[in-house]
Amino acid sequence: MNRIYRGQSALRITVKTFTDLEGCLSAAIKYRKPDGSTGSFTAGVGDVARGVIFHECLEEEIDKVGWWSLWAFITFADGRTAAGETVRVFVWQEGS
Repeated sequence: MNRIYRGQSALRITVKTFTDLEGCLSAAIKYRKPDGSTGSFTAGVGDVARGVIFHECLEEEIDKVGWWSLWAFITFADGRTAAGETVRVFVWQEGS
């Protein structure tokens, strides 16, 4: 499947941060929905050395049709933070 649909739960969002995640205290994938509301998904670390994080979506999380903005946000144990580059993805209505 090449499309993401509203309500989809068989979806893993994966982000490569291009940052060594050694000492990562927390990882998140922040978002801006089409209606302008913002938030974040808690992310797991998939590969420390390659800087890969991911989030397994639940059914109610992808709840708006339209353009979403997504970016990584990492917090390290020493208090440093790193925000990633924003990527825009379109979420479709099922059947469209």
